[in-house]
Amino acid sequence: MPANLPPMYFEAEKRYREAKTPEDKIKAIEEMLAIMPKHKGTDKLKADLRRKIAKLKDEAQQKKGGARQATAYAIDREGAAQIAVIGPPNSGKSALVAKLTNASPEVAEFPHTTWKPTPGMVPYENIQFQLIDTPPITKEYTDPWMVDLLRRVDILIILLDLRADPLQQLDDTLSILREWRIFPEGTPVPDDLTKPPLIKKFLVGANKMDEKEDEETYQVFLELSEIRVPCMGISVNRGKNLTGLIEKIYGISGIIRVYTKAPGKEADPTAPFILPKDSTLEDLAVKIHKDFRDKLKYARVWGKAVYDGQMVQRDYVLQEGDVAELHI
Repeated sequence: MPANLPPMYFEAEKRYREAKTPEDKIKAIEEMLAIMPKHKGTDKLKADLRRKIAKLKDEAQQKKGGARQATAYAIDREGAAQIAVIGPPNSGKSALVAKLTNASPEVAEFPHTTWKPTPGMVPYENIQFQLIDTPPITKEYTDPWMVDLLRRVDILIILLDLRADPLQQLDDTLSILREWRIFPEGTPVPDDLTKPPLIKKFLVGANKMDEKEDEETYQVFLELSEIRVPCMGISVNRGKNLTGLIEKIYGISGIIRVYTKAPGKEADPTAPFILPKDSTLEDLAVKIHKDFRDKLKYARVWGKAVYDGQMVQRDYVLQEGDVAELHI
């Protein structure tokens, strides 16, 4: 069967031949894949182009050297939690990060636009979360350094395209993550793992819920997937449920905000200390300064679980919004 390729394909092919860097070559090939008609006559050509992408990425990695490539994926942690936005090509990961943060990842209609992870900060009340746009996860190719990044982050957001078989996208993504020993909290873990699993907090975003009928598609997806992790239908294009998505991130992050004050003064409401839930007064003291653990005598706390200014000891379990006045 003939491929019947359109003129735009050959223009992208020309850009591929003229490209000087692996990144530019990959970008041109991805345009060719996006333009190419979908039928049996193009199956072999598609496979060949995907192999070229994988080879170019390997060459780029070798050219840059292990340390430099690792640096691109070794993103310094900032904010209350580090969150990687992952998923299949063209699900809207870059658009989501660009919409919510100060980052400027490249956004395009064709898949595989993102070449390397791009971090940005998204505000939530008086704290910020770090969102990381990532290259797509596919069965054809995923950068080996991607695994190390995902193993380090606190939360994984799987972003799906609600209009392009989200059930299969979810199954494929979870299957790849299982190969890397990454599992959502509360889901079964195989008994035959040779190395310890990495249990992560997960959030699924079903993107492109732009129209009324897409809401029905989302409900069908929920029923058929029997999903066991938090999930939200969103529209990056229309800004739908994005505030709720950030609130959901905070809800699953497992953190609390605690404030400190000096005797006779008010706490600064803009500068909370971020601690894991069930942290104690002693944990807060260490967070402020490592020497405070031994020097801490007691504290007075203002909060929901105590009366104002109640004296507590170092084993007191802090609550969200507590104000602590440490005495050393």
